[in-house]
Amino acid sequence: MIKIAISGVCGKMGRTLVAAIADRENCEVCCGLDICAGDFSFPVYDSPAKMQEKPDVIIDYSHPNSLNGLLEYAKSTGTPIVLATTGYSEEQFAQIRQAAGSVALFSSFNMSIGIQLLIALSKKAAAVLGNQFDVEIIEKHHNQKIDAPSGTAIMLANALCEEYEPKKHLVYDRHSVRKKREISEIGMHSIRGGTIVGEHEVLFAGPDECISLKHTASSKRVFAEGSVNAAIFLVGREPKLYDMTDLLAETE
Repeated sequence: MIKIAISGVCGKMGRTLVAAIADRENCEVCCGLDICAGDFSFPVYDSPAKMQEKPDVIIDYSHPNSLNGLLEYAKSTGTPIVLATTGYSEEQFAQIRQAAGSVALFSSFNMSIGIQLLIALSKKAAAVLGNQFDVEIIEKHHNQKIDAPSGTAIMLANALCEEYEPKKHLVYDRHSVRKKREISEIGMHSIRGGTIVGEHEVLFAGPDECISLKHTASSKRVFAEGSVNAAIFLVGREPKLYDMTDLLAETE
């Protein structure tokens, strides 16, 4: 039985993870990490250093501010971590890459398998359509989401940039510049409203035709399931920074 600690357990994703793990037969939640106590059947600590249990893996859906404590715990105990939190700075990504030299870490802006398929299809479309088609990325999320554009939209854009030569650049705002769109642009658009869980669309607009590739998440459960799969995958792995590509390759 794989023992999982959930960082950010009192949040919406944390509670969704608890429910997803409860439906599994090969893993269980041994404890949680959060600033609140919560109403769970397992203990919740406000710091990784205070955990009395020894988890086999940690899944983090908390806040970028928690990264230092989690990485210190991971390096000192050898405990792998699935880092599913968004909003890390470049300096924090550098910390993650450095820590991956001594402990197994898994990082992805989006834990949905469907999003990985969207990326693959978008890259294929870019390779076929080339610079004859303009590329726009539209992402929609609920009105409580803080960061914009979403990490997933950035991940999509970065993946698409790899397919173009010369490289394209991202444009986040056009209202302040009055000029025609350049072929070298990938437009980025963010919509926030209501309770939209998550929607990402890649639009290829060419001469007299448009092609749209879109992924819609109907609940947070898809991200939770992907995170649990990543956690199970990570147990026993050698030190390295893994991502969804590694997980999908394992299941092929």
